[in-house]
Amino acid sequence: MDRRLGTPEILVVIGGCVFIVMLFVSAVFEADIRWLHFFQAWMYVAAVALTLRGNRWGYFIGVSAAGLWDYTNLFVTTFLASGLHNLSLWIQTGQLARPDQVIAVPAWLGNFLVVVGCIWAYFRHTSERKGDVLRFVVAFALTTAFFAADMAIFQPRYLPLFPKLLHPHGPFKIARAPDVEHDRH
Repeated sequence: MDRRLGTPEILVVIGGCVFIVMLFVSAVFEADIRWLHFFQAWMYVAAVALTLRGNRWGYFIGVSAAGLWDYTNLFVTTFLASGLHNLSLWIQTGQLARPDQVIAVPAWLGNFLVVVGCIWAYFRHTSERKGDVLRFVVAFALTTAFFAADMAIFQPRYLPLFPKLLHPHGPFKIARAPDVEHDRH
């Protein structure tokens, strides 16, 4: 184990903290997801703590949890696209109409930092990589199973996202209102 604290570890800490704060803020807006987010945050606490110890399991958990969240919100849901849209409106008008959507942007960026930091730290600090593909697959499976169990217990309405992970849409897809003029023809 290499315990050097460098840029990769700092990215993981910053990204993990940003995402945990966004989970908290989101729970303020939507009280019924508080327990879901409480347990989801523990995956990031584990990833950060293990990464700071130079433990490869931290890298694998971080890439798995943060990567799955970013992938889901880029290719499966419209949460990030809606967040970017509402952020753009806020910048243009000065009116923050949907803060519950805008939080998707820092949440996505926080997860991106975790993924980048974990991958960077792994290649920087890990010299013996034999068996790591299997370890990563195990970490991904267990992290995803933990997240699915968290959803099943606290918010089963989100479980339909899992089959959709296998059928992604293009990035930044946003539901559009019907074009009234176009629909008349």
